[in-house]
Amino acid sequence: MKEINALCVFCASRQGNNPKFETETKMLGLELAKENIRLIYGGGARGLMGTIAKSVLDHGGKVTGIIPEFLIQYELKYEGLDEMIVTQDMHERKRLLAEKSDGFVILPGGMGTLEEVTEQITWLELHLHDKPIVFANIDGYWQPFFDLINHMEENGVARKGLLSSLLICDKIEDIIPKLKGITHAPNLD
Repeated sequence: MKEINALCVFCASRQGNNPKFETETKMLGLELAKENIRLIYGGGARGLMGTIAKSVLDHGGKVTGIIPEFLIQYELKYEGLDEMIVTQDMHERKRLLAEKSDGFVILPGGMGTLEEVTEQITWLELHLHDKPIVFANIDGYWQPFFDLINHMEENGVARKGLLSSLLICDKIEDIIPKLKGITHAPNLD
């Protein structure tokens, strides 16, 4: 069974207006550091991205940031990480985020987060990886997305059972135990 040594966290480069987003993001950072799981993330210092990195570092954990050169001015590169990789473009960033991680945790986020996670779900469907994808469904944030997946399944344009191949946690403290129970995505056949 493969261990979880590094997790890629996709999340917003904005704070959002629900205070639970920041609180729960900090808690995830604490859990990652406590379990000695390296954070792999987009390298930004703003929003929930900055919150997760700061929390991991504040609790003695390790962080790898991966940011495209052109985004440094918008997301502000987080200074003081254990490792910062600057890429030429988004494609290289996303490839490295996936390669360096043993799974994915999805916190609340906007269009960038949605694009990143749908790519990983697609790669999972295409058997390009078998890494677990866990949604942190803070205050039901991701429920509309789950409803859309159900809608796609009902209309026959997505594989039946797609949603069941994803892990969903309503509580941050359930994420690591759930990942320890499964180190690869559920069977897609």
